[in-house]
Amino acid sequence: MTHALGIDLGTTATKAVVIDAGGTVVAEAERPSELSSPHPGWAEEDTALWWSNVCELCRELPTGAVRAVGVSGMVPAVVAVDGGLSALRPAILQNDARAGQEVDDLAQELSEADLLERTGSSLTHQSVAPTARWLARHEPEVWARTTAILGSYDHLAATLTGVVGVERNWALESGLYDMRSQAWAPDLCASAGLDAESMPPVRAATEIVGAVGADAARQTTLAEGTPVVAGSADHVAAALAAGVLEPGQALIKLGGAGDVLLASDRAVIDRRLYLDYHLVPGRWLPNGCMAASGSFLKWFARELAGGASLAELDREAESVPAGARGIVALPYMLGEKTPIHDPLARGVFVGLHLGHTRADMYRAALESIAYGFRHHFDVFDELGCEVATVRVGDGGASSRLFCSVIAGVLGRPLEPLSSRSSSAIGVAFTAAIGAGLIERWSAVERFVDVRATVEPEPRSRGAYDRGYAIYRELYVTLAPLLHSAARGEKAEMLA
Repeated sequence: MTHALGIDLGTTATKAVVIDAGGTVVAEAERPSELSSPHPGWAEEDTALWWSNVCELCRELPTGAVRAVGVSGMVPAVVAVDGGLSALRPAILQNDARAGQEVDDLAQELSEADLLERTGSSLTHQSVAPTARWLARHEPEVWARTTAILGSYDHLAATLTGVVGVERNWALESGLYDMRSQAWAPDLCASAGLDAESMPPVRAATEIVGAVGADAARQTTLAEGTPVVAGSADHVAAALAAGVLEPGQALIKLGGAGDVLLASDRAVIDRRLYLDYHLVPGRWLPNGCMAASGSFLKWFARELAGGASLAELDREAESVPAGARGIVALPYMLGEKTPIHDPLARGVFVGLHLGHTRADMYRAALESIAYGFRHHFDVFDELGCEVATVRVGDGGASSRLFCSVIAGVLGRPLEPLSSRSSSAIGVAFTAAIGAGLIERWSAVERFVDVRATVEPEPRSRGAYDRGYAIYRELYVTLAPLLHSAARGEKAEMLA
């Protein structure tokens, strides 16, 4: 039986899966990635480590029968490459918040550009234009050698095939692509110091962009000539692998960041959200992303809990009642993306007293992430987007406590998914569709494995409602102070 390979460049790990058309995950493996934050608000990763991981994973997995390759990754990460497609510096990730000044400058310059309606999203620190302008201002030697800007998985596809291009969700989320004309917008590209005529071609997810080249075949053991499809943004591929196909179906993705996606039959445009193309033609994915979800918990474990494992912290926090004994946290450790779009937001714990323990604080951290998801669901509700079912996937879905907290805060049952490699499965399936190995998108249901539903605890609702109200008010009240502290930190760093 022929197989398809999916490779996902995640914030915390590079994952790869081999699937067959019958609905079986033949094999899967992963290698750790390492997020670097050398300055406050920065988020970078080494593309050389990504490639090393990919080569090791391909040599470990049974790739002999692979007849199609799909790639996914963080979006819209920025990889500046030279004429030989080599990365000129570490990739700047989608949750990087260094370009705050550039966001402010561009907001003034493009105030009449109708960005939201043209691109589907407002100008934020996730947009590519501010990052490109930051590179030109602060790393002019890198910018002078840059011949193209690619996304994370686009760079991987180019490394495999030698062919340059970007998948259409990277284009859409870049803020440089006009969704109405389906083309790069000359004025928006110019604002980033880029020429629309020289921008990489935009590919549909299932489009075969090229074939595995001789050098890549030698390093990975993939057969030379194996077709590689354009692939997909990681959260979009994860939604497909979760079986989120019909309008009203939602996915919460608990990775290093926290994603929430809702399948829709219409383009839902709101400045508090992002908008992506669904992999199923004719569908859309209005969505949000919290900059620090799993990365916040890992920071807590490393810095405040002496390196304790998350499983150990879960066990300790199980005995803590809903409401974390009065502690409320803000999880804005990398600034925050949706729905507040504030790169100067910062993490906070309030309500501490000497009787509190690390278990109480950890419970508050879990609840703060759940409150962030509830904020997004409130936005969906305001926009008239009905949410019928909610599935939860990625690493955090393996935590029964985390799922229970989210279910309680949302007041909704959650359907946890077994797979920790949903993005890789989704993009492997996309590759199989593109190569003609699978014909129908609905066949992805064969790969969906839902564990026992987690029901909300009715007796916890009052505590969560109170905590959520404080959470929402905290940011509004503290934002001026958080901004002042962040600016002061930046000034000291530059002194």
